Order: sequence, then structure tokens, then C-alpha cells
Amino acid sequence: MKKVSFLLLFLAVAMFAQAQIATNIYWVQFTDKNNSPYSIDNPEAYLSPRALQRRANQDIKIDEYDIPVNPQYLQAVADCGAQLLNPSKWLNGVSVYTTNASVVDAIDALDFVAEVRNCPNDLKAQEWKEQWMKQEMTPANPVRGMYGYYGGAEAQVTQLKVDRLHELGYDGTGIIIAVLDGGFEGTPDQSCFDNMREEGRLLGVRDFVYGSTSVYSQSTHGTSCLSTMGAYDPNTMVGTAPKASYYLIHTEDGESENIVEEYNWVSGAEYADSLGVDVCTTSLGYITFDMGQWNHPFEHYDGTTAPMSIGAEIAASRGMVCMNAAGNEGGGTCTLGIPADAEHILTVGAVDASGVRASFSSVGPTYDGRIKPDVMAMGEGTYVASGYGEWWPYYNGNGTSFATPVLAGAVACLRQANPYASVQEICDVVRACGDRANSPDSMYGYGVPDFSQAVDLLSVEEPIGNTPEHIISVYPNPSNGEVHVALNDLHKAELTVYDFMGHELYSYSFNGLNHTSFERYLNTLVSGVYFINAVSESGSETLKLIIAK
Repeated sequence: MKKVSFLLLFLAVAMFAQAQIATNIYWVQFTDKNNSPYSIDNPEAYLSPRALQRRANQDIKIDEYDIPVNPQYLQAVADCGAQLLNPSKWLNGVSVYTTNASVVDAIDALDFVAEVRNCPNDLKAQEWKEQWMKQEMTPANPVRGMYGYYGGAEAQVTQLKVDRLHELGYDGTGIIIAVLDGGFEGTPDQSCFDNMREEGRLLGVRDFVYGSTSVYSQSTHGTSCLSTMGAYDPNTMVGTAPKASYYLIHTEDGESENIVEEYNWVSGAEYADSLGVDVCTTSLGYITFDMGQWNHPFEHYDGTTAPMSIGAEIAASRGMVCMNAAGNEGGGTCTLGIPADAEHILTVGAVDASGVRASFSSVGPTYDGRIKPDVMAMGEGTYVASGYGEWWPYYNGNGTSFATPVLAGAVACLRQANPYASVQEICDVVRACGDRANSPDSMYGYGVPDFSQAVDLLSVEEPIGNTPEHIISVYPNPSNGEVHVALNDLHKAELTVYDFMGHELYSYSFNGLNHTSFERYLNTLVSGVYFINAVSESGSETLKLIIAK
């Protein structure tokens, strides 16, 4: 077997600009990660210090998902004659290019290969995708007049009350957002990004479609999405996270509609994770493909079947807060695009400036009955940068594609205010602050969130450990499911447990001796954020309990 250095292998994976013709692309699924040179005990070899710090902040352990694909397996596939495209450690496989059927047979015969999946295409589904993207980027109405500091973006920013976070100093500073999209044409020429460039907050780009060194082609869609967060041109346009830092990642192929694009996205999300990205926003979705055998029927919408949904779940488990557009397929039963079905991400639908659902906004529920979308943001008449420079700098567009980054910028400000909050906690509080939180449905989800409420809720302090200055102690907190309680007060306490929506779940009279029954109840709670109100003769207090099983 021919040997090459790992560096050359890496370059072969990264540089494949002219080769990705989807008809000849295959996904190679590996069976394991055995005999890897990487290990859980040495994560510094494959994760940046910032990625490791993010995990430490949220008490997330390194596991097998973090270990890269075995480079010996990649080398063996390359030695069969295939060109390596994008490996995925989370899915444990690699996309490859070859026109030779005997190469495919040779790869399939390798002991550590579980499956070789062909990813062919024609142009039908891509034409459909281009139509809805074109509709999103068609001006919905004349450009609004300017309304002070936020300019034309005022309605979409103030609808979420993000302006109040900005007033508190939470504007995204120190937070990194990854934008995964279909192209960022015009971004270098758009004046609303001048401040981002001047301050060095455009941290980098990566192309997982063509392997080129630029993402500034194919589409202006990503540019428009970026502007809803990162624009900073006071009195013209200021986005929801104007001082955050950004990575631009190209995963959507504008020349095909192929399931390999889901694998591209997973590789892009892995890249973002390895860099220590805090918030990941994606305005893409997949339902039908150029070749119908890969289409997603309703039963795929369970959050655990489609490659991109699996990747989104793993991304969230690594500590990144992920948002995805619900889709633009309107009403019905589950008109979502993959990975909007993923459970632990925020799926975003579109409303207008008055909070009324846009008719095009996709709806749930998921196949397993979960409410989606999770929340709504302004995606009808959204003010965005065009990507076409000064001759046509801004327009008002329609699409959940625009609602999603509007909300992602708000989440970035919330993350800045709460660097140690878990993904589950942030998602829970965003849902809890929706204007329909008391009666969520699959049209609006939990509604339009109020981020000024969210930052207040997340600032509730929770006593940890056996602290006698509190009535009771609940520990460990956060807990993996095994919860202990202690009565620090000399008198008995009346305890009431609430979920994050404020619904009363359980009440209990606690005298310090009968703790077993209360602990047994707490141990039945599913992952989430809960509040325990304790009332005794000495006073009352509310503790926040985080369950992360």
C-alpha cells in the first residue's frame, strides 16, 4: 500500500475544487475508530483551546464523537483510487469522488467499511431550491425608511427586545458565530461589514463544497443572512449581534441538490465546533433531492434519522447553540426541512413585524410528535443587505432564512451574558420567554421570545452544595439525574417544583428527615431547567436546578 504523510493526506482532503461532480460522489461509512492515533485523553490534538474551554464551561466531557476519523482508514480509501472530499468524525465516514466502479468495489471490500452510499443527482430538485431562494431574495416591498440607531433593521431587533440587551452591554462581544450557508457573494463589498473587518471580527472562511479558499461566490444568500446579525452601520443597519465575531462556512452546493450536502454541513459544523464557535446558524433545509431515492419522507422527521439532523444533535451536545430555519413550505403537516426536526436545536419560523405568522413559514409537528418550530422571529419584510454593493445595498426580503439569523444574533447576546449556561438551558429559556409559551403549537411554536426576560431568567442564582445560609441545598447542580437535597433551615420547609414555563409540577412538606421521597421525585425529571421554591418560618427562596441526563 502506498504511503503518504498525514500532511499530504490533509491537503488531499482539503483541496478538491474542481472535482465535486455530484453524480460521482459517494459516502463511505466506517465501522469504528479502532487503532486511531487520537485519544480521548489528548483532545488538544484535535480541538482548539477555545473549544475545550467551551466544554469546560458547560461541564461537557470529551467522548468518541470528538475523535477524528482514523487517518489510516482515510489513507486506505485514497489508496483504492478515490479522491477524498470531506471526512466526518461525528458520522464516522468520508465523502469521496470517483468515476470508476471498480474503485467503489474496492472500497466496499475494506474490512472497516460498513457501507458505500452513492449520491447521484439530476437538476430537478435544484431548480426547486433555486426558486424558493430567489423568492426569499426578491424585495417584498419598498425599502423602509430609517428609524434611528438600528436603521431599517429596527423592527426585527426590537421585536425580540434585543435592543435592551445591547443597552446592558450584551452586543455579542467575545462570542463567535458560525454561519453555514450557500455562498457569501458580495460580503467583501458590503459597507455594513466594514466595522467587522476593521476590528478583525471576520475570523475566517471555509468551503466544504469546492474546497476553494473563498466562499464569496455562488449566492448572496449567506451575505443577507450575515447582515441581520453582523451589520454595524448606525442609522442605516445594525444587526442583532453587531459586535460578535464570525466564521463563514459554505456547505450548500448551488449547482445540485444532493444528499452529500447534508454530509458537507456536518463536516462544516464539526469544523465550527473545533474552533470553539458558540452559536451556529443555518438557513438551509432539505426535503427532496435530485434523485428521489434520498428524499425525506415523514418518518425521517424524528430527529435521529437524517444525516444532518444527527449532526445537529451532536453539535448541540458539544455545547454549541444551533439554530436552523424551519423552511418556506407553508402550512400542512410537517412541512419542515431537515434538520429542523432535531430536538436540541432552536428551529425558527417567520412572522411579520406585527408578530403574525408568515403564510410561507413551515410547520410541524415532527414524526414523533414534538412541537416545531420552537420559536419565531421576523422573516417577512426582514431588512437585509443585498450583497450587490452600493448600487442596491439593502432590501426587505421574506423567508425563514432571515428569521433564523435574526434570532441567532439575539442568542449570541444571551450567551455573552451567560457563558456558563448549558445549551439545554439557553434553549429552554428562549422557549419560555416566547409570547405563546403557555399554549405552544406547531404553527408558532412557543412564539416570539422576549430576550430581556430571557437574560433576567438566566441570571437567577442557584445555591450549590451544603450552604447553611440557604433554606435548602440541592446538589450536584447541574445534575446528571441523581439529585440530593438537604434542609439547612432549623424548621421544616414547604417545597414546590416548577418547570421552566412556570407550571407547578410537585409540592412537598420537607422536615429534613423525609428527603428520600423528594429526591426520588427529582430523579425522575427529564433534562431541563427547573425551579424549586422553598418556604419556611425564616423566609422563602427559589433555587434553579439544571438536569442534564
